[in-house]
Amino acid sequence: MHPRDLSVIVLLLLTTAGLISPSPSSAGDPAGKVTLDQHDGKVTVLVDGELFTEYVYEGYEKPILYPVIGPHEISMTRNWPMRETDSDEAQDHPHHKSIWFGHMKVNGESFWHVGDTAGTTEQTQMTTVNSDTIRAENKLVDRSGRKIVGTDSREIRFWSDGTTRFIEYTVTYHATHGDITFGDNKDGQMGIRMNARLRLKGDVAVGKAINSAGDTSNNIWGKRAKWIDFWGKVDGHTVGIAVFDHPSNLRHPTWWHARDYGLLSANPFGIHHFEDKEEQVGEYRLSQGDSLRFCHLFVFHEGDHEQADISSIYDRWIAGE
Repeated sequence: MHPRDLSVIVLLLLTTAGLISPSPSSAGDPAGKVTLDQHDGKVTVLVDGELFTEYVYEGYEKPILYPVIGPHEISMTRNWPMRETDSDEAQDHPHHKSIWFGHMKVNGESFWHVGDTAGTTEQTQMTTVNSDTIRAENKLVDRSGRKIVGTDSREIRFWSDGTTRFIEYTVTYHATHGDITFGDNKDGQMGIRMNARLRLKGDVAVGKAINSAGDTSNNIWGKRAKWIDFWGKVDGHTVGIAVFDHPSNLRHPTWWHARDYGLLSANPFGIHHFEDKEEQVGEYRLSQGDSLRFCHLFVFHEGDHEQADISSIYDRWIAGE
């Protein structure tokens, strides 16, 4: 049972037993109503009729989620390079597009970067768009545009609980066109580029960060952890972004490519960078016909990590799978 569903059942049982009384905040659907609308190369995700995010699968080198709207209608990721932006946002790393998935070395091809030296992730089929979940199939095409390196399946689920919003992002690689070797490189793979104010450095940066092991701020880069949370004051409200690594993922707890300029990515393949070891130690081979699944959860919340009770949310999430 999913944590979202469990919270609804507990609330209904308590109300029925007379232990709590319905109120404007609890009498309705506490999880919020999620609706999806597929159109023009994207799927628009609404919560209670308000924009949460859009899954954009055409127009870029890979599918992305943009924009991402959190508590108090605050944009949780940066706008550049998807649209022109103000001076608060750094116009660097054009491959850092809001939320995306891809690794730097997949049979020697980059599905992290953009340009002539990078491959592309192209949707082949949108298999499901239902009440709260997108399921899609993709092919990983090399830089020449002629060779398919492999394929992937994606399942992306959206829900909310009060002001907190969630994206569960699951990707399964398939070695459909021969063996796949994931090279040892720090640039990968489940990534987010944050709102400029949530950065740890920069003129407008007010962000702070902690991981599940208790490492903070600039000490979190390259460390292994179950989750990382960034938070700070944006437009007068303290909001945050937590990203979770599921225990079923390869090499859990994963390493985190967590930069002070606003990049956060979960990457199990960059061991030689993160731990200063020999260059190929993090390499992983997926044999033809096999699959490899990764599942992560994004949590967009109010307050800092303690106020949002991120550790408990993580425990409930993994217990509900």
